[in-house]
Amino acid sequence: MGRAKLTILPPGKPLSGRAVPPGSKSITNRALLLAGLARGASRLTGALRSDDTRYMAEALRAMGVKVEEPDPTTFVVTGTGRLLPPSGPLFLGNAGTATRFLTAAVASVDGTVVVDGDEHMRKRPIGPLVAALKSLGLDVEAPTGCPPVTVRGNGHFASGRVEIDAGLSSQYVSALLMAAPLAPQGANAPVTVALAGAEIGARGYVDLTLAAMQAFGAKVEQVDAATWKVEPTGYEAADFVIEPDASAATYLWAAEVLTGGAIDLGVPNEAFTQPDAKAYDVISKFPHLPAEIDGSQMQDAVPTLAVLAAFNETPVRFTGIANLRVKECDRVRALSLGLNAIREGLATEEGDDLIVASDPSLAGQTLPAAINTFADHRIAMSFALAGLKIHGITILDPDCVAKTFPDYWDVLASLGVSYTDIE
Repeated sequence: MGRAKLTILPPGKPLSGRAVPPGSKSITNRALLLAGLARGASRLTGALRSDDTRYMAEALRAMGVKVEEPDPTTFVVTGTGRLLPPSGPLFLGNAGTATRFLTAAVASVDGTVVVDGDEHMRKRPIGPLVAALKSLGLDVEAPTGCPPVTVRGNGHFASGRVEIDAGLSSQYVSALLMAAPLAPQGANAPVTVALAGAEIGARGYVDLTLAAMQAFGAKVEQVDAATWKVEPTGYEAADFVIEPDASAATYLWAAEVLTGGAIDLGVPNEAFTQPDAKAYDVISKFPHLPAEIDGSQMQDAVPTLAVLAAFNETPVRFTGIANLRVKECDRVRALSLGLNAIREGLATEEGDDLIVASDPSLAGQTLPAAINTFADHRIAMSFALAGLKIHGITILDPDCVAKTFPDYWDVLASLGVSYTDIE
C-alpha cells in the first residue's frame, strides 16, 4: 500500500541544483511496443521505468517477447516479429498509451486477446479506435465503449483504408499507425490511415510515433495533414535512445520560476521533441502568463500551468482542454476542486474551459488544503508546486506519481524541499 498523504513544507528559498527528468513515458512505451513487434534484439536506453512502462513490458512478455532490464534506464527487447496469444487477459492498469497501442497491435495475434485495465481505465473511452478496427474487418468489441476490449485476431493486421476520429485522443491514430506495418503484403497494400475530420488531440504525439516507427524500419508517407500511407514491412530491431520526459520537465521548470531558482535538467530545453516542451516558453513568461492559454497541443502540461497560474499577476483562461476530462481522471474538475480547496473562487469551470483567478498574495499564506489527486500522477505533481509557496498543502495518495515519475518526491527533496505528515 502507498502512503495516504504527504504535506509539503515551503522551502522559503530558491530551488537550485541538478534534477534530470526520467525518460519520456510516451516515447518509452512506443519504443517498447515497436521493439516487441520487431525481428531481433533491440536496446532501448534512457528509458522510463514506471508503472505505465512496466504494464507494457509485462504485456509483451505475456505474448512471447523477451524483455530484459539490465539497468534502471535500459530495456533489451528480443522479438520474433509476431506476438503470441497470451494465457489470460492483458492487465494494463491505467496506462492509456499501453491500452490504446496494444488494442490495435494485438489484432495481429492468431487468437483471442482481452485488453483490460483498472477501474479508472475502464472509464476511459476507446470506442473510436474499436470502430476504426472493425471498419477494417477486424473482430473487436468493447461493449461499454471503454476497456475491457476483446480482440479475435487471425495472425495479421488488416489491409485497406481506415478512418479514425481522433478528436478525443491522438493515441488512436498512433495505435493504428504502429499496427499498420503488420498488415499482409498484397494488392491492398499500403495501409491508409486517415483522420475523420481535421480535429486531433496533441498532433505532436503522432510525430513522435512516426519517428519511432521509422527508427524500427517502417515506411510511412504523409499524403496530407490528415492522411498517412504505411507499407506492410513489419519491423526490424534497432538501438534506440529515449529523451527525457518533457511532461515531467514542466514541474521542474515551474518550480524554478516559482522560487526564483536555477534547476539544471541536464538537457537543453530546445532538445525536447515532445509536444509538452511547448510549455517552456509559456512558463518562462511567469508571472506574466498569457490571458488565454490553448492547451490542446500540450495537454499534459496544463495541470502544471494551471497551478502556476494561481500565482500569476493576472487571471488565465485555459481553452482547448476538453480532452483533459477523459485522462486518468477528469483533470479539469480535479484542477478546479484542488484550486478551490486552497481558496474558494480561485478556479471556475466554464463549459470545458478552466479560468484561474490568480492571486500573487497566496505566496507565504497558510491555507490548509487536502488535495484529492484522484489517483492521477499529474494532479499530485502539479499541486506539489502550490506547496512550494503556500503552507498547509497536503497531497493525498502521493505515491500515484509512480505512474510516470517514481522518484518525484525524492527529486524535489534533493533540490531543498522537505515534507511532514507523511503517512
